[in-house]
Amino acid sequence: MIGISNLKKKYNGVTVVNIPELIIKRGETIGLVGNNGAGKTTLFRMMLDLIRPDSGEVLSDEKNVAESEAWKDYTASYLDEGFLIDYLTPEEYFHFIGGLHNKSKAQVDSELPAFSEFFNGEILKKGKYIRDLSKGNQTKVGVAACMIQNPQILMLDEPFANIDPSTQIRLKNMVKDISREKHITTIISSHDLNHVTDVCERILLMEKGKIIKDIATTSNTLQELEQYFSVLS
Repeated sequence: MIGISNLKKKYNGVTVVNIPELIIKRGETIGLVGNNGAGKTTLFRMMLDLIRPDSGEVLSDEKNVAESEAWKDYTASYLDEGFLIDYLTPEEYFHFIGGLHNKSKAQVDSELPAFSEFFNGEILKKGKYIRDLSKGNQTKVGVAACMIQNPQILMLDEPFANIDPSTQIRLKNMVKDISREKHITTIISSHDLNHVTDVCERILLMEKGKIIKDIATTSNTLQELEQYFSVLS
């Protein structure tokens, strides 16, 4: 589904991403972990053609993301609040995103009740613009907007970071459900080792722009990662 080859990016002469090869199969749930500065967000942004690599390529369904628009129709992503349109209300934003994917307002409205627990009464019918929501509630809007697109690829950068513990659990269950029921390729970058190992079947560990571990998640993975990061600290 996604193929990366010879991908490199430098800033001010420092290599921030250097990945010779990476294959992500259709339907896999991938966790991307690493300390700040490891290159996770830069990698995400190159995968979404938000920044261009210095060399190498990212293929989505065998097409170079820098040369094709087709992947945008089946890829949904939320990296930060910059992905939102902050002068809209959440409802207006959901309708806008739905419209981009040929969904009517009525169709979008019929899907929103499925997020009622995730929203926890804080998102809909509040008369607030997205810019006036807390960071955590902005994350909820961004994640839900991804879900209503019915994507084949879902990419989330630090989705657990600003939401409360109850919502984190609800988000984990949502990701597990869509991965299982819809066979979506899901890639989650997170500092929360507990959540990411619970949700993801494969873990990529980045350090200084390189993927130094690529492991299938087992009952020992969380302990292995905690040990690795405790040594670094």
